[in-house]
Amino acid sequence: MNSKQRKVLITGANRGIGYETAKQLKERGFFVVLSARDATEGQSAASELGVEFLQIDVADEKSISAAAADFKERFGETLDVLVNNAGIYPDDDQSILEVGKTQLFHSLLTNTLGPLLVTRSFRKFLENSNEGGRLINLSSKLGQLSEMDDTAPTYSISKTALNAVTRQLSSALSGKQIAVNSVSPGWVRTDMGGENADLSVEEGADSVVWLADEAPHSLTGKFIRDRKEIEW
Repeated sequence: MNSKQRKVLITGANRGIGYETAKQLKERGFFVVLSARDATEGQSAASELGVEFLQIDVADEKSISAAAADFKERFGETLDVLVNNAGIYPDDDQSILEVGKTQLFHSLLTNTLGPLLVTRSFRKFLENSNEGGRLINLSSKLGQLSEMDDTAPTYSISKTALNAVTRQLSSALSGKQIAVNSVSPGWVRTDMGGENADLSVEEGADSVVWLADEAPHSLTGKFIRDRKEIEW
């Protein structure tokens, strides 16, 4: 790592959109730290890409705190971009009238509270960015209130709540030179999206990479799809 490289941490990046984001940002010259819950899978993915690995279980507050301490010891106290990508999709065909509270709890813990706790643990590092920190939350069109139906209730609710976290953080960090945005990557051909999805993983990662690298830093508190602002 050289002093001029921008540093990015991507959670849940051992596959899918997170992995592709790590790949593209590495190609753009970023110093990439790839994180995952499973150490074996994460280290394997990091080795394939030639990037660093940091173990984080975003549903475990102790794991997050330990990861922040490990990051500081290994990579210093500066972080330019944090991509909260890790998430779960536990829904089956149950409706909001039937889904159990345990399933809802796990969705909210991983998809909403996890990104918030990761952000809080790494906030000081983002504040130290020379160019202004960037925080990107991976949301979903299923969390978009303006188009919401009864599909995947726990996932949808957790992503809508994540959008609220984005708005709150954008305001709270407005004086800290940290841009905060949510991304709707679309329906992407990943393990989560399935093989019949509309978009390739490269297309799904496009807006995330754009926000990390090219978007104006003044863009904050927005919901982004295809590099454009959309309704919440």
